[in-house]
Amino acid sequence: MEITTLYQKQRKEFGRSCTHFSSTDPHLFEGFVADDRQRDAYVERNPSVLEVQAIPEMSEHEVNTERFTYLSVGMFHQEGGWPKDVDPTEKDQTTRYRKKVEKDEEYIRQVKALGDVVEHSIMQNIAVDIYQDYFDGEYADHSSEPPSAKTLSVFKDPNTIKRTVSDISWYPDGGKKLAVAFAIMQFQDWRMEKMSNLSYIWDVNNPNMPEQELVPSSPLCCLEYNPKDPHLLVGGSYNGLVSYWDTRKGSNPADTSIIEKSHRDPVYDIAWLQGKTAYECASTSTDGQVLWWDIRKLGEPSDTLALEDRSGNEGHSTMGGVSMEYSAAAGPTKFLVGTEQGKVVSCNRKAKNPSDRIGIVYEGHCGPVYALQRNPFFPKYFMTIGDWTVRLWNEDLRSPIMTSKYFKNYVLDATWSPTRPGVFLTTKMDGTLDIWDYFYKQNDPTLSLQVDDDGLFTVKMQDGGSLLATGSVDGSVYMLELCEGLSVMQQNEKQSVNQMLERESKREKNLEARAKELRQKEKRQSEMASNDAEKNKTPWEEQVKSIEEEFWSIVGEQEQKDGAAAENGF
Repeated sequence: MEITTLYQKQRKEFGRSCTHFSSTDPHLFEGFVADDRQRDAYVERNPSVLEVQAIPEMSEHEVNTERFTYLSVGMFHQEGGWPKDVDPTEKDQTTRYRKKVEKDEEYIRQVKALGDVVEHSIMQNIAVDIYQDYFDGEYADHSSEPPSAKTLSVFKDPNTIKRTVSDISWYPDGGKKLAVAFAIMQFQDWRMEKMSNLSYIWDVNNPNMPEQELVPSSPLCCLEYNPKDPHLLVGGSYNGLVSYWDTRKGSNPADTSIIEKSHRDPVYDIAWLQGKTAYECASTSTDGQVLWWDIRKLGEPSDTLALEDRSGNEGHSTMGGVSMEYSAAAGPTKFLVGTEQGKVVSCNRKAKNPSDRIGIVYEGHCGPVYALQRNPFFPKYFMTIGDWTVRLWNEDLRSPIMTSKYFKNYVLDATWSPTRPGVFLTTKMDGTLDIWDYFYKQNDPTLSLQVDDDGLFTVKMQDGGSLLATGSVDGSVYMLELCEGLSVMQQNEKQSVNQMLERESKREKNLEARAKELRQKEKRQSEMASNDAEKNKTPWEEQVKSIEEEFWSIVGEQEQKDGAAAENGF
């Protein structure tokens, strides 16, 4: 409701008084005659309305801050300061020079003088033990916590044509880097001609840009860090070559095998070996070979093994290797190979006889064995991934001791937890990451996460047990962190899991023994039935004699009939 006040006053009463004005009668100065023609030409102006708001006008603006690109720059420290007459690459000369300097009196005097200063600093630091573990020995129960995992970072393939993440390898010293191999695994894919061959190394704290590029001659199907020297990586290419990189020397391979001495198919898996040196590795491919290499001389493999199945009745058949597992805890010369035919081959490189290098052949899956890994706590148990199932094996038995249900989608990869003996992870074609905890539940996954819309091709866990990286078909790598309930070992877990695996092994062994007895029983019954048939069977000479007699009797009857017909005139 508007409040209005009306004032009715004469003009002279407003404002300052005007005394020199006075009211007079109207006076006509000049008159105007009305003209109808002008009135018809007159156009009345439409009224205009002006609206004014009682608030100030304001405008909205957006400003984006300037983006800065960070680069990781490192420095390589190399030992130097040697005299000209000492060759630093020769160990004998450097050792001789060190002994000479250590005997110098001036050197001894300076070391003693510096010792007092260093000792004073050390004595100050030991006043408080900053590394003391106040809760050492106490047990934290995480069993009541609900299982969970959260995504920390996503690493994307920088190329426009997205490729499959074929393999992932964690930096062995603390897991601060990720080496990721990219390739298109589909045969004769239209993207192969246009795709890049590059693979990358990322710093886990900087997912925006790779820290270093790896430039192979062909897309990498597998890639592994050297556990003894974190600067070395070895990779297998799509064209069958094996290359190794020294990250201190740049992006190009330090050395590459020659094509005549390499695999004839893509190198699907490669592993570093435990030995006297840190330079030996082994690779497998679908060409049916396992090749051992020394990266210091990649001109030819140091050893070769053909994957042949001798169990069939049709002779030796070649099996193509798809996955490989090597663990020093199981034996420095033993390894397992998963094949295209769904079988797992147990091999021993240093067997007494060449024919014994291939041992037990496990009848595994209906399709290729995509993943194969031993349990890090119990090496005689290993896990295989293939078709639609996950299977757990004891190397002493030919059949699996535990088998998962059949999933709707293909299972592509799996890995054990390095900190919990009963936890492992699997990835499927629908982009699901399943986390299994056999300590609590064996039939179904404890936690299932929909990580990506496309399939998750590979998964690897960091040695700490809480971080994992999984790569998808569209070229994305997801780094996730597990909760403490899935990464910290529970009380008595190792003993309980071992008892469960032993129980299942005994059950499977009893079933195998029972099945063997039934087979032997059937064999004996068939042999007895054949022996009885042989006893009741008429000897061959008597059979021939009876057949001859029957034949001549038929011939005689026919002759009599023919003679009777001739007498009657027919």
